[in-house]
Amino acid sequence: MADTVTLFTSIGLSEQKAKETLKNEALTSALKDAIAQAQVVNGATGVDKAMGTMLYSMVSRLKDTKRLTFLADHIARHKICTELQLAAALEFVKNHPQDPINQAEFENVCGVGVVITPEQIEEAVEVVINKHKELLLKERYRYNMGLLMGESRAALKWADGKIIKNEVDVQVLHLLGAKTEADLEKKTKPQKAKTSESEVKAKKEEVAVNGEVQSEGKSLMEQLRGEALKFHKTGENYKTEGYVVTPNTMDLLKKHMEITGGQIRTRFPPEPNGILHIGHAKAINFNFGYAKANDGICFLRYDDTNPEKEEEKYFTAIKDMVGWLGYEPYQITHASDNFQRLYDLAVDLVRSGGCSSGHAYVCHQRGEELKGHNAPPSPWRERPMEESLVLFQRMKKGLFAEGEATLRMKMVMEDGKMDPVAYRIKYTPHHRTGDAWCIYPTYDYTHCLCDSIENITHSLCTKEFQARRSSYFWLCNALDVYCPVQWEYGRLNLTYTVVSKRKIIKLVETGVVRDWDDPRLFTLTALRRRGFPSVAINNFCARVGVTVAQVTMEPHLLEACVRDVLNDTAPRAMAVLEPLKVTITNRSADLKSDVQVPNFPADEAKGSHVVPFTNIVFIEQSDFREVMEKGYKRLTPDQPVGLRHAGYVITVQKVIKDAQGKVVELEVSCCVSTEAKEKPKAFIHWVSQPLKCEVRLYERLFLHKNPEDPSEVPGGFLSDINPHSMEVIDSALVDRSVAGAKVLDRFQFERMGYFSLDPDSTADKLVFNRTVTLKEDPGKI
Repeated sequence: MADTVTLFTSIGLSEQKAKETLKNEALTSALKDAIAQAQVVNGATGVDKAMGTMLYSMVSRLKDTKRLTFLADHIARHKICTELQLAAALEFVKNHPQDPINQAEFENVCGVGVVITPEQIEEAVEVVINKHKELLLKERYRYNMGLLMGESRAALKWADGKIIKNEVDVQVLHLLGAKTEADLEKKTKPQKAKTSESEVKAKKEEVAVNGEVQSEGKSLMEQLRGEALKFHKTGENYKTEGYVVTPNTMDLLKKHMEITGGQIRTRFPPEPNGILHIGHAKAINFNFGYAKANDGICFLRYDDTNPEKEEEKYFTAIKDMVGWLGYEPYQITHASDNFQRLYDLAVDLVRSGGCSSGHAYVCHQRGEELKGHNAPPSPWRERPMEESLVLFQRMKKGLFAEGEATLRMKMVMEDGKMDPVAYRIKYTPHHRTGDAWCIYPTYDYTHCLCDSIENITHSLCTKEFQARRSSYFWLCNALDVYCPVQWEYGRLNLTYTVVSKRKIIKLVETGVVRDWDDPRLFTLTALRRRGFPSVAINNFCARVGVTVAQVTMEPHLLEACVRDVLNDTAPRAMAVLEPLKVTITNRSADLKSDVQVPNFPADEAKGSHVVPFTNIVFIEQSDFREVMEKGYKRLTPDQPVGLRHAGYVITVQKVIKDAQGKVVELEVSCCVSTEAKEKPKAFIHWVSQPLKCEVRLYERLFLHKNPEDPSEVPGGFLSDINPHSMEVIDSALVDRSVAGAKVLDRFQFERMGYFSLDPDSTADKLVFNRTVTLKEDPGKI
């Protein structure tokens, strides 16, 4: 161990870094091999600090170690000397896993032997300075010098960045002269005019009308527009880091631009094997929103390549949820639209590659042998091209059993997985194509080619697909078709829930929930059924922001967005969940009056509704206590209360109990509020001549934040179910103002929370789901 530490420190690693490296056996072995190769080239003392740094950087980033000797040799011979060259070299070997490597092409791509003279640097920087000269003279040293540096580096790809910066600094100084006192003064921000409440309200309404959700002063559209995302411009795919330029790339991009007219094109590509969840809401907003914000178009494309799990209800629900969130697809497409074309391209892939065995081959390894990242290499990898073509055709004709053969691509993915499957056999009729096919393409093969076929400009996907970016580029380039750019963003997760389709199906099958739209779930159909407004979900996505990092949020943050919307949109009504009968003894039984109740007490201009008031009303059981307690402000035998909106104060005259001693009725007297001896300490809600209804109250489905985490829930997510996640009250009472409500109409039941009319409602009985409480309950599970 001490000898290895000494070896590593001799090439420039600090002792601490050397010891950290020793903890990783694979990295240690790779670095020792690289040093040995460099010593073969330069002798035992031929690895200086600069070379050692390059060797360490190379082995720590290299996925496929079979190229280690090749790259170490180039570093030792001073052919790869800079970080830029190393990055290009690593990208090249990643995208060319097959042997042998074309030495001339490799060295050309990596800038081997390219010498940038001081004169070239001076001339290139001068061109950039002249381009920006007018603004430079105007803004002087407040100008964004990073732009000058960026353009200069782009023009001088293999030049030393420090030398470029020095030249930029010298030429800027020559143009502007030394900094003055004015240049050193801090730039003052313009004073913002104070905004009145009415202007804030008007702005809020304007945003709602335009469909743009505000988040910390920026709408989702603003976050997705322009410079908020540093994506490539249409047609400039080749400027993206990692994008592989082939001899035909520029011609393909030119044809692409002729078809799209330079318009941004995105797609939302769900697999129709389940219902979309809250994480998909961010994906929908991201894909459709980015296109909308930049005057582009977005396709809804079903990734229907796995007929075993796809059902019509999922296709329908996905389309409905996209529309519910406020987006209209430019076109609805299916991966299956391209089955014939995808098959033809697979045949081309077998034929291509410039070698006898092609870029793809038919393999007979079983599925269990291919699992994991250390799967044994296929013994059929170098199968002759003609043999693979015959076998692939036999697969298509149904002459193999399921699992007996697959078509695999000859490439290594970024996560080290080798030769992913392109086609597999499934004797299951397809939702759209019936029995026409018995081989189906995989996601790894289908996705990028469908993007290419639809001329997608920005293939937006969640961060876990970053490991597929290299395979995305490789496949398009191997087939010499237009190659879009894949961009990754952070996935949105919530605590106290599961969103895995497999696990939701398990919850349904075991009877924990009723179906995919059970309001305790966080599928989009469940949230809609519970009463969450779609604008609140979009608001939540805006508040989360356009993040690259994965985000895990608490459900109460989503609920806060729901309250913000419902406070302004859900009319008030009065409902009693646990009724206590109250008879007003000094009011005639045949006397009935109407009480005007404002729909929105804070804005009476939004109208009102009428509720009857008779000598019998119902209040909440919790609004009466027979024994007075300190701090209790509602009804007791010694403490009157007011009735909200009615203008009356009631005083207890008699408490009536059943045989078990439970209070079942109160007899009270009432007087007009203005005639009461003293102002009541509280005003409670009530109903009279009400409608009977069922009310469903929901809490979190799981007891722990991370029900899928074995360290939190050793028994698995099914052992973590909250037994009180749903309470059904079948004898609640609600005032008659809700009588004409339609399914999913929302109300605020005063003092009780926000509620939505459930599809289970009938003409005889309304059913309400509690969407959220009026404010977050800190005591909630």
